[in-house]
Amino acid sequence: MKKILLIATGGTIASYSGSEGLIPGIAAEGLLKCVPEIFEFCQPHAIQIYNIDSTNVTPAHWVQLATTIRDNYDDYDGFVVCHGTDTMSYTAAMISYMVQHSPKPIVFTGSQQPIDKEDTDGRINLRDSFLYASSDNAADVVIVFQGKVIAGTKAKKIRTKSFNAFTSVDFPNLAVIRDGRIIQYITTPKQDKPEFFLTLNEKVGLLTLTPGARKEILDAYFRIYDAVVLSGYGTGGIPEGEYYGFYETIESWERKGKTLVVTTQVQQEGSDMNVYRVGRGWKNRFDLLESYSMTYESIITKLMWILAQVQGDDNVRELFYKTVNYDLIG
Repeated sequence: MKKILLIATGGTIASYSGSEGLIPGIAAEGLLKCVPEIFEFCQPHAIQIYNIDSTNVTPAHWVQLATTIRDNYDDYDGFVVCHGTDTMSYTAAMISYMVQHSPKPIVFTGSQQPIDKEDTDGRINLRDSFLYASSDNAADVVIVFQGKVIAGTKAKKIRTKSFNAFTSVDFPNLAVIRDGRIIQYITTPKQDKPEFFLTLNEKVGLLTLTPGARKEILDAYFRIYDAVVLSGYGTGGIPEGEYYGFYETIESWERKGKTLVVTTQVQQEGSDMNVYRVGRGWKNRFDLLESYSMTYESIITKLMWILAQVQGDDNVRELFYKTVNYDLIG
């Protein structure tokens, strides 16, 4: 049987009810005790690296998680990470960049109800995650939730309370799990060994445009961050004209070496800045990057990874458009 390491980080699945609401407190071994059936098909072990609400996750937590996976990589056949749902998509995307081409599965899961509740979704999610981590077809970073197996860079939380909380954006589920059986749709090719990256540049910010947004806000973002992700309308439209004054702001910061990525606020079908003048004009004038089919979560975390590895526009562009774990599909 395969040896699978549970890495517990907190989240709803590990929470109990307190006077101020749900608080993470169930330890890693306590999670394993809730799913005794997994001992029938694998050898589970568990460690606790922190126990927090995922709302409080920081890039330092991502480095700690990636380091834990690296330090234990040779001793296990797969990994299950219990994580809060609110930022799970960000963490799964980030680990996709920090631990690339892993031939061993790194499976994220969690729940919408604490695992010790009678009506919880936590037990089936945790069981399914260990089942998938034990599969010979499993590789790389995925989220397993409510029977779906989603690539780590394509997941988005779309419901705050319902059990069917996650969807895969503009990409099929890699597999589904029904009644303890894995139905694999897409098999990720396995590499010989993973590549670990343990440094990040946190200075990446997301600015979502609204009608009437002031150029001073965009200017402030460029002052704070090394890269700004500008979320426009529709296919990636950015307002023109004297009222907004974005041209001059972006031009001045581009000369100073700041990186601009344009994405869309629309969840499905991605950006295509060549469709309208309000997109094409920007793309022709500036040396910006376009996100296409990437999610907010993958754009932001990929930039944090890239800016810690390279300098210079050409190098950033090359890595940004390099597909990692299905993040950018033409």
